[in-house]
Amino acid sequence: MDVKITKPIKGGTIRAIASKSEAHRLLICAALANTETFLYCPERSEDIDATKRCLTAMGATIENFVDGFQINPGKIREMILNRCTDAHNEKHIKLNCGESGATLRFLLPVCGALGLPVSFLMAGRLPSRPLTGLYEEMTAHGCNISGHGSTLLSCEGQLKSGIYNIPGNISSQFISGLLLALPILLGDSTINVTGVLESRPYVDITLDTLHSFGININEKEKNTFDIPGGQIFRSPGKINVGGDWSNAAFWLSTGAIGHGSITCTGLDPNSKQGDKLITGFLESFGANVSYANNSVTVSPGDLQGIEIDAGDTPDLVPVLAAIASVAKGTTIIRNASRLRIKESDRLHTVTVTLSALGADIKETNDGLIITGRPKLSGGEVKSFGDHRIAMTAAVISAVCTGDVIIEGAEAVRKSYPGFFEDFKNVLGGDWKEI
Repeated sequence: MDVKITKPIKGGTIRAIASKSEAHRLLICAALANTETFLYCPERSEDIDATKRCLTAMGATIENFVDGFQINPGKIREMILNRCTDAHNEKHIKLNCGESGATLRFLLPVCGALGLPVSFLMAGRLPSRPLTGLYEEMTAHGCNISGHGSTLLSCEGQLKSGIYNIPGNISSQFISGLLLALPILLGDSTINVTGVLESRPYVDITLDTLHSFGININEKEKNTFDIPGGQIFRSPGKINVGGDWSNAAFWLSTGAIGHGSITCTGLDPNSKQGDKLITGFLESFGANVSYANNSVTVSPGDLQGIEIDAGDTPDLVPVLAAIASVAKGTTIIRNASRLRIKESDRLHTVTVTLSALGADIKETNDGLIITGRPKLSGGEVKSFGDHRIAMTAAVISAVCTGDVIIEGAEAVRKSYPGFFEDFKNVLGGDWKEI
C-alpha cells in the first residue's frame, strides 16, 4: 500500500494503543501459568499475533474477544507439571513467528525449557538478526539448535539450569527470554550479563511482568539475575496491557513540530517502558509538555538541537531524528549502533528517508548528526518494510511544504495497524491510497 499525505495532523486527543512490549510478555506468562488468564488488550498487531499464534501451536488455547484474550495454558501446563520428563515423546512442531524478533527470542528458550522440539519459521530480515550469545549458551546447556541464519531455525533437547553468561550489548531480548524460561526448570540458574546492558528498561518490563505472575527473580548485584527453579507461574486472573509509549511517541512528537497540541491518554507515568523518556527528550528540544491523569499533552515550542544517548531508547531514534531535522542548530545521536540490526538498518534508512524529504542528516558508525532547517520539502520515500520508518515519514509531513508519499506504508501493521486511520479520523490529517 502506497499512501500520499496531503494534509498533516491538526492536533487533538488520542488514546495510546496497547503496548506491544508488554503484550508479548504477558501472553507468554499467561500461557505458562497455573490457570486461565484474561488479558485486556484491545489492539492487535502482526507481532502480537505472531506470539499468540506460536503459543497456540505449542498447546495453549487463546480465545479472542473485542477487548482482549482469554488464555488457557492447556498442554503447556501439562508439560510444566511433568517437568518435561516425557518431552522426547512430543511431536516436532513449526512455529511461525513472522518478522517478530521478540517472539523468536522469547520463545526459543521457553521451548528449550519445556523440552519441546520446534522449528521457527521466520520472514523479512529476522533470519539475519543476531542470536549470537543466546545460541551458544543454549547449546552449552543441553539444546541442539540448527539452521542459524536461515528462514527455519530448529531447536531440540532439554534446556538445563545453570549459569548463563549473556552479552548485554546485542539484544536485551536474550536476557528477557531466559528470564521467562528458567523459572520452569527444577534447578536454580543465574544469568550474568557481560559488558554494558543496553535497553535495560525492556528487561525491567520482563521482571515486572514476571512479578505479576508470582515469579521471584533476585538481582543482588547489578545485571546478575538469580532465578530459583521449580517456580509456579500463578495467574492474576485478569491483567491489563498498559498504553504503548513507543507508538505514542509518534503522536507526541507531532505535537512538538506540528500545527497544534496533541494529547495522548492512557499512558502510565510509572510504566517500566523505557520509551516514556520521549517526554524528557521533547522538553530538552524545547517543546511544551504537560501531564495530567495518565495523559501527556505536547505543543510546539522553540526547538533547539540537543545531544542524545540512545542506549536505552533505540526505538525512539527515528522520530527523534525527525524532530531534530527542524530544530535550530545541530542534534547528535550516539550509542545507537544496534539500530543497524532492526527491521531495517535504521541508521541508514532514517538518513535516506529524511534526506529525501529535505533534511540535513548524516549517519555515523553509531548514530546520526542532524542540522535543523525551518521546513522540509516533502517528497517520495520508501518504508523499507519498517513500521517505524513509515510512521516517521508520516510525522514529518507536519513540517513539509509539499506532499509526502510513502511506499509500502502497510509496514505499520507490525505494531500499529490502525496508525493511518488514527492519523486521519482522530487527529485530522488527510491521506489517500495511490
